[in-house]
Amino acid sequence: MRGVVQQLHEEGYAIVRGFLPRADMAAIGAEVDRVYADAVRDHHATYRHKNLLLEILDDPRAHRRVMLQAHWTAWISPLLESMRRDPRYLAVLEPFLGRDIKQITHQVHWKPPGAKYTFYRYHQDARFRNAAAVRNLLYGTVNTGLAIDRQTAANGALRIIPRSHLKGYLGLSEDGTIMTGSTPDEDLVKVGLDPASVITCEMEPGDLLLWTLYTVHGSAPNLSDFDRRFMINSYTRAADSDRGEWAFRDGVSTPLGPEPQICKYEALHERPGPFYVEPDWTEEARAAQR
Repeated sequence: MRGVVQQLHEEGYAIVRGFLPRADMAAIGAEVDRVYADAVRDHHATYRHKNLLLEILDDPRAHRRVMLQAHWTAWISPLLESMRRDPRYLAVLEPFLGRDIKQITHQVHWKPPGAKYTFYRYHQDARFRNAAAVRNLLYGTVNTGLAIDRQTAANGALRIIPRSHLKGYLGLSEDGTIMTGSTPDEDLVKVGLDPASVITCEMEPGDLLLWTLYTVHGSAPNLSDFDRRFMINSYTRAADSDRGEWAFRDGVSTPLGPEPQICKYEALHERPGPFYVEPDWTEEARAAQR
């Protein structure tokens, strides 16, 4: 693990190869497929109930209903609830965060083949944190991305700009959603980044990618004929956060409690739901508003 710690600190990312074995990945893959099928069957648009969020839309290119991401499926899946706090995560996280760890995000991302919105502009995840409630954003938080499918250039694997985390917050892609358009090379150059330094994090199922909240990253669209499923869990040192669900207390795996805690959804208690959110960020929705 010493090499992983050093690479994350120096480069802003690291990959743990073979983090989970094939049998575990088959079970996780089957479970996220079930969650996906149930969601697009039961919901016509994006659905929120407390921290659970299912981002669903009728994709104009695929001509079918798709789910692009789901937040906190741990509330509807015992398997995913147990996996988010699996002791193998602690083994990776403890050198960075210690033994008292909270979790801020739990997400599954899909890039359905043929769909239009399967890419992300370059950004830093610090943009999506309440800095007053989650402190020490550079070294107090570790993002993890578990490859459920093979992650390749063709299906839109995550792209990282090494050492970008050392430049502080750069304000990339703040002019709207990160899921439409693309980031021109000149936008990277303006903030001191070299577009030629971008690396594509190609991974096999069961590999785990680590990156910081300040690491600039994005991804290209899925141009292949197979999905790109990716599970993101973001963990924070408990002493540095007033938010989040417990994952480990003194190294002990800790299940969700009876009620969700505020993680990123600021209006959790004022507007717990359930309710639907019609998409207003797509190119089609914005054109209709003009």
